[in-house]
Amino acid sequence: MRAQFVLSEIGVGLRRNLTMTFAVIVSVALSLALAGGSWLGREQVSHMKGYWYDKVEVSIFLCNKTDGTDTANCSKGAVTPQQMAQIHSDLVKLPIVEKVYEETPQQAYVRYQQQFKGQAGIDLLTPDQMQYSYRVKLKDPNQYQVITSAFEGRPGVQSVQDQRQLLENLFGLLNGMTYVALAVLAFMLTVAMLLIVNTVRVSAFSRRRETGIMRLVGASSFYIQMPFIMEAALAGLIGGGLACGMLLAGRYFLIEGGLALQDKIKLIQFLGWGDVVKVLPLVLAVGVLMPALAAFFTLRKYLKV
Repeated sequence: MRAQFVLSEIGVGLRRNLTMTFAVIVSVALSLALAGGSWLGREQVSHMKGYWYDKVEVSIFLCNKTDGTDTANCSKGAVTPQQMAQIHSDLVKLPIVEKVYEETPQQAYVRYQQQFKGQAGIDLLTPDQMQYSYRVKLKDPNQYQVITSAFEGRPGVQSVQDQRQLLENLFGLLNGMTYVALAVLAFMLTVAMLLIVNTVRVSAFSRRRETGIMRLVGASSFYIQMPFIMEAALAGLIGGGLACGMLLAGRYFLIEGGLALQDKIKLIQFLGWGDVVKVLPLVLAVGVLMPALAAFFTLRKYLKV
């Protein structure tokens, strides 16, 4: 009998405040979809960092005969065989180095021709203008500064370049976008909470006579509050379900269908369906708990008789 009463009161409350309940559902759905998207965005950036940082190489470019006085280290001419041997020997002795690849000027010229094929001015460079270089694979890419400090400025070394510095700018941009999304998320959650609180207040005010009678006949506070809490939780559950649908549809549209980013951007390993599905239970849980808790604390004040 009590369960039937609670369910009937939930139905009455939803019908009386249908417009505001719809607004709560929409705001919860949008805020939770944005929250899930922000979380997945952070996971994507972390996934990309792990994938690309593992492939980071430090390149040590050696002086050639055409450098002249362009750099102080190359003022004495091209790197000598003895200097090359010493640099290579010092590299392989470092415990942080996993592997060292040597690239000759001819190999560098071939790679240059392949990378810039069809572009104007590609024939302006000749093989003798290219440099010897060592590409160093590190066991821990975070220790790239050890190579820079050890070899930058050495005789025969023109420059030391770390690929991670190029990636940091990209990841900085992605992290900035994630922070913006989190700020918008906080705003949306605040709006959703205010709507929930206002909806519960209106519902409690419209039924103040019934709740007053229930209190006079000895009904407990929890029994009186239960229909209001269940109304808010139900609206949140529907909003959470819509948010889950948006996340799944967004993943499909962006990565597989519509934009099909996985076919257009081969260099990025995008998150799979499993990564998205793992977030959905959390979205549903927050969708239920957030309105329920907001209703509970609001009712402690507005259901006093």
